[in-house]
Amino acid sequence: MLYHHLFKASPKKDDVLVAIIGAGHFGTAVVTQQKYTKQLKVCVVADKNLENAKNAFIKAEIDESLIVYSNDAAEAEKLIKDGKYVYTDNSMMVNDIPSINVVAEGTGVPEVGAEICLDAIKKGKKVAAISKEMDSVIGPILKKKAKDLGTVYSPVDGDQPALLMALVEWARTIGLTVISAGKARDGEFILDEKNKTVSIAADGITVHEDCKVDIPDSHIKYFEMIPEGKAEEYIAKRKEILDALPGTGAFDLCELTMMANATGLKPVSHSLTEGSLRITELPVAYCSKKNNGIYDEEGMIDVHTNMRRHDESGMGGGVFMVVKCDNAYSNYILTTKGQIPNYDRSTAVIYRPYHLCGVEVSTTILTMELLGLDTGSLEYVPNYDLVKTALVDIKAGDTLGNDHDLRLKATIIPATKKAPGNPVPAHMITGNKAVRDIKAGEIITYDMIEDRSETTLWKLREEQENTFNK
Repeated sequence: MLYHHLFKASPKKDDVLVAIIGAGHFGTAVVTQQKYTKQLKVCVVADKNLENAKNAFIKAEIDESLIVYSNDAAEAEKLIKDGKYVYTDNSMMVNDIPSINVVAEGTGVPEVGAEICLDAIKKGKKVAAISKEMDSVIGPILKKKAKDLGTVYSPVDGDQPALLMALVEWARTIGLTVISAGKARDGEFILDEKNKTVSIAADGITVHEDCKVDIPDSHIKYFEMIPEGKAEEYIAKRKEILDALPGTGAFDLCELTMMANATGLKPVSHSLTEGSLRITELPVAYCSKKNNGIYDEEGMIDVHTNMRRHDESGMGGGVFMVVKCDNAYSNYILTTKGQIPNYDRSTAVIYRPYHLCGVEVSTTILTMELLGLDTGSLEYVPNYDLVKTALVDIKAGDTLGNDHDLRLKATIIPATKKAPGNPVPAHMITGNKAVRDIKAGEIITYDMIEDRSETTLWKLREEQENTFNK
């Protein structure tokens, strides 16, 4: 890592002052880690739930006498200068606090996030985008606007999109060919070979209850290591047997949409493969057919559920790449010096078996303020959209939900422009109402929902479509 050299060379020596908007699981971790990170000071937390905002500082072991409420920017500035930590339910006033260098937006509410981020950029603040929901709709235009106005907009280290962007950039920098890349689901399938079961544990976030399935004796072979040339068959059989277990969520596909737009890699299909795979099987399965894998071509984005025994290491919801070197000798080095190869050593998997959420965000925040750079990709082009299909009949007047709305299924498609009959990006329907009955199996299109063209989110989306001609 070069961070210590780069940060030391920065002319800025003061603390980097940060405001967190949204005191959820992710945002709170940024607050609690500040005590252990040089030059990072989170001095403002905003949340519509004041208790959550204040508790983020308490969890960070800030003396409660230093934690003060304010809903006025001028007062908040004075309190910060006096060494206080400000919590508030007035998120829009945060951008008017002069001393705040970086605003980290983590509300998870696309329309609210759009307003906060655009306002922050216009006021010269650097914006760390925690909300993947908003970013999947308008991230590219916000990044461009920030650059045009001389500030910075960035996805955050600690979440999978930015982590994969960095991994792919590193691979390409050293000349590796990226055959496929993507993420592991947070939940993992635990294989009990003795009792012939596969289970997944509830985590309270992405998996809501413990689940287990029995493996029929006649199919136990499909849970052994995938033999050479049998990847498609084994993936299909495992999917059939494990069908009762919870699968990939819309939140996973949301992140993969961002990854595809940032890396230029292509989704293998609208819903992706969703293979149940050991780490050692990734280079066997997630490569092209010429390497005995499942893909017709190279350069794919995909997702998998890590499958392992209880005593084996997991993926921790991390990210991976299946790569190769196009020079035979270089590929020999790649596949014999610690990376896990496929059978004929023509590919190898490189993976990061963790994503530390808000604990890692400091590298993005410090890079933004001290170096004036983002930690995302060089190019961010909206080639793909996350969209939703109704799984049940939805009545006119019903409110549509976010990525945890079980009435809706997410898929990734090539980006389209706003028009009647065209699919609407998934997070432009969050909190929106259906204007007509929607039948199960129908994809949600612009003419099915309220037109919110007056909102910041929708205006930015239109500007993005016109700017990138997507």
